[in-house]
Amino acid sequence: MSEWVEYRRMPDRPVEVMRAHFERHVYHPHAHETYSFGLTDFGAQSFHCRGAARVSAAGMVMAFNPDEPHNGHSATEAGFTYRIVHIGTELITDLLSDQAGRAAGLPLFADPVLHDPLLAGTIGRLYASLTSPATELARDEALSATVAALVQRGARTPRTRTVVGGGHGAVARRVRDVLDERYLETLSMDDLVTATGASRFALYRAFRANYGLAPSDYQRILRLRAARRLIAAGHPVAEAAVAAGFADQAHLTRWFRRCYGITPGVYSRAG
Repeated sequence: MSEWVEYRRMPDRPVEVMRAHFERHVYHPHAHETYSFGLTDFGAQSFHCRGAARVSAAGMVMAFNPDEPHNGHSATEAGFTYRIVHIGTELITDLLSDQAGRAAGLPLFADPVLHDPLLAGTIGRLYASLTSPATELARDEALSATVAALVQRGARTPRTRTVVGGGHGAVARRVRDVLDERYLETLSMDDLVTATGASRFALYRAFRANYGLAPSDYQRILRLRAARRLIAAGHPVAEAAVAAGFADQAHLTRWFRRCYGITPGVYSRAG
Protein backbone atom coordinates (compact mmCIF):
# COMPACT_ATOMS: atom_id res chain seq x y z
CA MET A 1 0.00 0.00 0.00
CA SER A 2 1.49 3.36 -1.01
CA GLU A 3 1.46 6.38 1.28
CA TRP A 4 -1.42 8.82 0.99
CA VAL A 5 -2.92 11.77 2.84
CA GLU A 6 -6.34 13.44 2.98
CA TYR A 7 -6.54 16.84 4.68
CA ARG A 8 -9.33 19.31 5.31
CA ARG A 9 -9.64 22.66 7.09
CA MET A 10 -13.01 23.79 8.42
CA PRO A 11 -13.76 27.26 6.99
CA ASP A 12 -15.67 28.59 10.01
CA ARG A 13 -14.09 26.79 12.98
CA PRO A 14 -10.54 26.31 14.29
CA VAL A 15 -10.73 22.63 13.32
CA GLU A 16 -8.58 20.63 10.90
CA VAL A 17 -8.73 16.92 10.10
CA MET A 18 -6.36 14.48 8.45
CA ARG A 19 -6.51 10.85 7.42
CA ALA A 20 -3.30 9.24 6.23
CA HIS A 21 -1.40 6.04 5.64
CA PHE A 22 2.35 6.14 6.20
CA GLU A 23 4.98 3.46 5.84
CA ARG A 24 8.30 5.28 5.49
CA HIS A 25 7.41 8.79 6.64
CA VAL A 26 9.11 9.89 9.85
CA TYR A 27 7.74 12.87 11.75
CA HIS A 28 10.36 15.30 12.99
CA PRO A 29 9.78 16.41 16.61
CA HIS A 30 7.09 19.07 16.51
CA ALA A 31 4.13 20.44 18.45
CA HIS A 32 0.73 21.83 17.51
CA GLU A 33 -0.99 24.99 18.74
CA THR A 34 -4.16 22.96 19.05
CA TYR A 35 -5.41 19.97 20.95
CA SER A 36 -4.92 16.96 18.67
CA PHE A 37 -6.91 13.74 18.98
CA GLY A 38 -5.95 10.78 16.82
CA LEU A 39 -7.37 7.34 16.16
CA THR A 40 -5.18 4.57 14.77
CA ASP A 41 -7.19 2.52 12.28
CA PHE A 42 -4.56 0.07 11.03
CA GLY A 43 -1.09 -1.04 12.08
CA ALA A 44 0.75 0.82 14.81
CA GLN A 45 2.75 3.98 15.13
CA SER A 46 5.57 4.63 17.56
CA PHE A 47 6.36 8.06 18.92
CA HIS A 48 8.24 9.73 21.72
CA CYS A 49 6.26 12.03 24.01
CA ARG A 50 6.73 13.27 27.59
CA GLY A 51 10.06 11.56 27.98
CA ALA A 52 8.93 8.06 27.02
CA ALA A 53 8.43 5.85 23.97
CA ARG A 54 4.76 5.27 23.10
CA VAL A 55 2.88 2.99 20.72
CA SER A 56 -0.64 3.49 19.40
CA ALA A 57 -2.01 0.34 17.79
CA ALA A 58 -5.26 -0.12 15.87
CA GLY A 59 -8.24 1.02 17.93
CA MET A 60 -6.22 3.21 20.29
CA VAL A 61 -6.67 6.95 20.81
CA MET A 62 -3.91 9.56 20.93
CA ALA A 63 -4.38 12.81 22.86
CA PHE A 64 -1.85 15.63 22.51
CA ASN A 65 -2.05 18.84 24.51
CA PRO A 66 -1.17 22.16 22.84
CA ASP A 67 2.58 22.73 22.47
CA GLU A 68 3.34 19.12 23.43
CA PRO A 69 6.37 17.88 21.46
CA HIS A 70 6.18 14.49 19.77
CA ASN A 71 7.53 12.69 16.73
CA GLY A 72 6.30 9.53 15.02
CA HIS A 73 6.94 6.68 12.62
CA SER A 74 5.50 3.30 11.71
CA ALA A 75 6.05 0.51 14.21
CA THR A 76 5.65 -2.16 11.51
CA GLU A 77 6.76 -2.72 7.93
CA ALA A 78 3.11 -2.58 6.81
CA GLY A 79 2.80 1.00 8.02
CA PHE A 80 -0.13 2.58 9.83
CA THR A 81 -3.36 4.35 8.95
CA TYR A 82 -4.82 6.95 11.27
CA ARG A 83 -7.23 9.83 11.55
CA ILE A 84 -6.56 12.95 13.56
CA VAL A 85 -8.63 15.99 14.50
CA HIS A 86 -6.96 19.26 15.53
CA ILE A 87 -9.20 21.53 17.63
CA GLY A 88 -8.24 25.09 18.59
CA THR A 89 -7.94 25.91 22.27
CA GLU A 90 -10.52 28.70 22.01
CA LEU A 91 -13.14 26.25 20.75
CA ILE A 92 -12.32 23.78 23.53
CA THR A 93 -12.81 26.43 26.22
CA ASP A 94 -16.01 27.70 24.57
CA LEU A 95 -17.51 24.20 24.49
CA LEU A 96 -16.47 23.35 28.05
CA SER A 97 -17.71 26.69 29.40
CA ASP A 98 -21.04 26.18 27.66
CA GLN A 99 -21.38 22.70 29.13
CA ALA A 100 -20.40 23.83 32.64
CA GLY A 101 -22.42 27.04 32.63
CA ARG A 102 -19.35 28.98 33.79
CA ALA A 103 -15.86 29.84 32.63
CA ALA A 104 -13.76 26.72 32.13
CA GLY A 105 -10.00 26.32 31.93
CA LEU A 106 -8.08 24.23 29.46
CA PRO A 107 -7.93 20.50 30.26
CA LEU A 108 -4.74 18.48 30.54
CA PHE A 109 -4.61 15.04 29.01
CA ALA A 110 -2.19 13.12 31.19
CA ASP A 111 -1.71 10.08 28.94
CA PRO A 112 -0.96 10.52 25.23
CA VAL A 113 -2.26 7.02 24.42
CA LEU A 114 -5.70 5.85 25.58
CA HIS A 115 -7.11 2.36 25.07
CA ASP A 116 -10.78 3.32 25.26
CA PRO A 117 -13.23 1.86 22.70
CA LEU A 118 -15.89 4.44 23.61
CA LEU A 119 -13.55 7.34 22.89
CA ALA A 120 -12.36 5.65 19.71
CA GLY A 121 -15.94 5.43 18.49
CA THR A 122 -16.64 9.03 19.46
CA ILE A 123 -13.62 10.35 17.56
CA GLY A 124 -14.52 8.20 14.57
CA ARG A 125 -18.01 9.68 14.48
CA LEU A 126 -16.64 13.21 14.82
CA TYR A 127 -14.26 12.65 11.92
CA ALA A 128 -17.11 11.30 9.80
CA SER A 129 -19.31 14.30 10.56
CA LEU A 130 -16.52 16.74 9.70
CA THR A 131 -15.71 15.09 6.37
CA SER A 132 -19.21 14.22 5.16
CA PRO A 133 -22.07 16.45 3.92
CA ALA A 134 -23.37 16.78 7.47
CA THR A 135 -25.31 19.87 8.53
CA GLU A 136 -23.65 22.58 10.58
CA LEU A 137 -25.87 21.62 13.50
CA ALA A 138 -24.77 17.99 13.30
CA ARG A 139 -21.12 19.01 13.27
CA ASP A 140 -21.59 21.28 16.28
CA GLU A 141 -23.29 18.45 18.15
CA ALA A 142 -20.50 16.02 17.28
CA LEU A 143 -17.81 18.49 18.39
CA SER A 144 -19.57 19.14 21.69
CA ALA A 145 -20.13 15.45 22.40
CA THR A 146 -16.56 14.51 21.51
CA VAL A 147 -14.92 17.20 23.63
CA ALA A 148 -17.15 16.32 26.59
CA ALA A 149 -16.31 12.61 26.30
CA LEU A 150 -12.59 13.24 25.89
CA VAL A 151 -12.41 15.50 28.93
CA GLN A 152 -14.54 13.20 31.06
CA ARG A 153 -12.64 10.03 30.18
CA GLY A 154 -9.15 11.25 29.31
CA ALA A 155 -8.35 14.51 31.11
CA ARG A 156 -7.03 14.40 34.64
CA THR A 157 -6.31 17.93 35.84
CA PRO A 158 -6.63 21.55 34.68
CA ARG A 159 -3.89 22.39 32.23
CA THR A 160 -0.82 23.95 33.81
CA ARG A 161 2.78 24.02 32.68
CA THR A 162 5.23 22.84 35.29
CA VAL A 163 8.50 24.71 35.03
CA VAL A 164 11.42 22.66 36.28
CA GLY A 165 14.81 23.61 37.57
CA GLY A 166 14.25 26.78 39.61
CA GLY A 167 16.55 29.39 38.10
CA HIS A 168 16.90 27.25 34.99
CA GLY A 169 13.14 27.57 34.56
CA ALA A 170 13.48 31.34 34.42
CA VAL A 171 16.21 30.98 31.80
CA ALA A 172 13.97 28.70 29.73
CA ARG A 173 11.08 31.16 29.94
CA ARG A 174 13.32 34.03 28.85
CA VAL A 175 14.61 32.04 25.87
CA ARG A 176 11.03 31.24 24.88
CA ASP A 177 10.01 34.89 25.21
CA VAL A 178 12.87 35.93 22.92
CA LEU A 179 11.94 33.29 20.34
CA ASP A 180 8.24 34.21 20.51
CA GLU A 181 9.09 37.87 19.89
CA ARG A 182 11.90 37.46 17.36
CA TYR A 183 11.33 34.14 15.59
CA LEU A 184 11.56 35.78 12.16
CA GLU A 185 15.05 37.09 12.90
CA THR A 186 18.33 35.26 12.28
CA LEU A 187 19.13 34.53 15.91
CA SER A 188 22.36 32.99 17.18
CA MET A 189 23.19 31.32 20.45
CA ASP A 190 25.10 34.48 21.34
CA ASP A 191 21.85 36.44 21.05
CA LEU A 192 20.20 34.08 23.53
CA VAL A 193 23.22 34.26 25.84
CA THR A 194 22.95 38.06 25.81
CA ALA A 195 19.22 37.93 26.54
CA THR A 196 19.47 35.45 29.42
CA GLY A 197 22.92 35.92 30.90
CA ALA A 198 23.31 32.14 30.91
CA SER A 199 25.92 30.06 29.14
CA ARG A 200 25.13 28.34 25.85
CA PHE A 201 25.09 24.94 27.53
CA ALA A 202 22.92 26.10 30.44
CA LEU A 203 20.27 27.79 28.31
CA TYR A 204 20.09 24.89 25.85
CA ARG A 205 19.74 22.36 28.66
CA ALA A 206 17.15 24.48 30.49
CA PHE A 207 15.03 24.96 27.36
CA ARG A 208 15.04 21.26 26.47
CA ALA A 209 14.22 20.27 30.05
CA ASN A 210 11.21 22.60 30.17
CA TYR A 211 9.83 22.45 26.64
CA GLY A 212 11.11 19.18 25.18
CA LEU A 213 12.66 20.84 22.14
CA ALA A 214 15.87 22.55 21.14
CA PRO A 215 15.55 26.33 20.75
CA SER A 216 16.14 25.96 17.00
CA ASP A 217 13.28 23.45 16.72
CA TYR A 218 10.96 25.80 18.59
CA GLN A 219 11.89 28.72 16.33
CA ARG A 220 11.16 26.54 13.29
CA ILE A 221 7.78 25.56 14.72
CA LEU A 222 6.89 29.23 15.16
CA ARG A 223 7.85 29.88 11.55
CA LEU A 224 5.82 26.90 10.37
CA ARG A 225 2.80 28.18 12.28
CA ALA A 226 3.23 31.60 10.70
CA ALA A 227 3.35 29.99 7.27
CA ARG A 228 0.21 27.98 8.01
CA ARG A 229 -1.66 31.13 9.01
CA LEU A 230 -0.62 32.91 5.85
CA ILE A 231 -1.51 29.97 3.61
CA ALA A 232 -4.89 29.56 5.32
CA ALA A 233 -5.51 33.26 4.69
CA GLY A 234 -5.00 32.72 0.97
CA HIS A 235 -1.40 33.81 0.42
CA PRO A 236 0.60 31.92 -2.23
CA VAL A 237 2.90 29.28 -0.77
CA ALA A 238 6.07 30.90 -2.12
CA GLU A 239 5.09 34.24 -0.59
CA ALA A 240 4.18 32.64 2.74
CA ALA A 241 7.50 30.81 2.85
CA VAL A 242 9.61 33.94 2.62
CA ALA A 243 7.33 35.96 4.91
CA ALA A 244 7.56 33.24 7.57
CA GLY A 245 11.35 33.18 7.55
CA PHE A 246 12.14 30.27 5.23
CA ALA A 247 14.71 30.56 2.47
CA ASP A 248 12.22 29.67 -0.25
CA GLN A 249 9.23 27.46 -1.05
CA ALA A 250 11.34 24.31 -1.23
CA HIS A 251 12.75 24.97 2.24
CA LEU A 252 9.25 25.44 3.67
CA THR A 253 7.91 22.38 1.86
CA ARG A 254 10.65 20.15 3.23
CA TRP A 255 9.97 21.10 6.85
CA PHE A 256 6.20 21.33 6.45
CA ARG A 257 6.05 17.71 5.34
CA ARG A 258 8.50 16.50 7.98
CA CYS A 259 6.44 18.06 10.77
CA TYR A 260 2.87 17.84 9.45
CA GLY A 261 2.92 14.94 6.99
CA ILE A 262 1.61 17.08 4.12
CA THR A 263 2.99 19.69 1.75
CA PRO A 264 2.03 23.37 1.90
CA GLY A 265 0.23 22.88 -1.41
CA VAL A 266 -2.02 20.20 0.08
CA TYR A 267 -2.70 22.48 3.05
CA SER A 268 -3.57 25.36 0.74
CA ARG A 269 -6.10 23.25 -1.17
CA ALA A 270 -7.63 21.82 2.02
CA GLY A 271 -9.74 24.88 2.83
